[in-house]
Amino acid sequence: MIMGVIARTYMMKIDYRQYPTYPQAYLSHFTLGVIAAGLGAVVIPAITEKEYVAVTFLAIAAQHFRDVRSMERESLDNIEPTELVPKGTAYIEDIAKTFEARNYMAIITATATGTVMYIGELLQLSIFIRAIFGIVIGAIVINALNKMLETKLIDDIAEVKEAKITFEGPLLAIAGVIIMNIGLKDAREVFMKNGIAVEIVPKDENAIAILSNIGQRQAIQHNAAIQLGIRKDVDEPDFTPIARRNPENGNIVMAIVAMEPNIEYLIEAVRRTPIIESSKRKPLDSYVGKKVSMKD
Repeated sequence: MIMGVIARTYMMKIDYRQYPTYPQAYLSHFTLGVIAAGLGAVVIPAITEKEYVAVTFLAIAAQHFRDVRSMERESLDNIEPTELVPKGTAYIEDIAKTFEARNYMAIITATATGTVMYIGELLQLSIFIRAIFGIVIGAIVINALNKMLETKLIDDIAEVKEAKITFEGPLLAIAGVIIMNIGLKDAREVFMKNGIAVEIVPKDENAIAILSNIGQRQAIQHNAAIQLGIRKDVDEPDFTPIARRNPENGNIVMAIVAMEPNIEYLIEAVRRTPIIESSKRKPLDSYVGKKVSMKD
């Protein structure tokens, strides 16, 4: 049970997104982690004592943790209207699924540790040796699950570079891609003075498919605005960052009027944006995709 709690606590990190919040959401997720670890810890004792009814509690727990996903989704949906630059439904769903999966991580770690300790008991090893083996296996499982659940970043699939902001009359353009119509002269001057822009160049066709996803682009916009700050208020839609796709090559361009207009910081913020699970595509792995790739 201790190893399961450690597994859940290890994955509980508060970063720039401030979610889970501290201390309310942090405490609730920690408590759920303790419950999940307890469920995983009793699996082996229940089976060895032939208390198979107790094992069915795992099925009930799985349903409960699915409800946790719904709870997180609802919570994030409720605060979404308060964001100057929204996360988007895809990003919210990704966060909710992550919290559900981390409770399963606590169950798996506790069960694996208990299994090793039970095997040690069958081999008549001392409690001290069994505890050491349990800790080692638990740590290996935690590390393996952490690697498996590790989220890839935009930097893994694309190159992010500086782009130039230009105006074609009132039309804001980046690298030849029209972004939007900025009607007010004052707003155009703000963009020319404080605006910074990037171009995201996919490394292959799979990356093009991922970056074409609207939810993925919303996540990039949100992360950039949160980390660099944004010079806008609720009644200034002209300054909302918009990531547009170049239909000719699949590149993504985005401009932002940031509180900290440093292009290096913007590039780094975009690079570190996580790839949303629902946006992942692998067209190159399909039959048609392979044929097209060979033809190219």
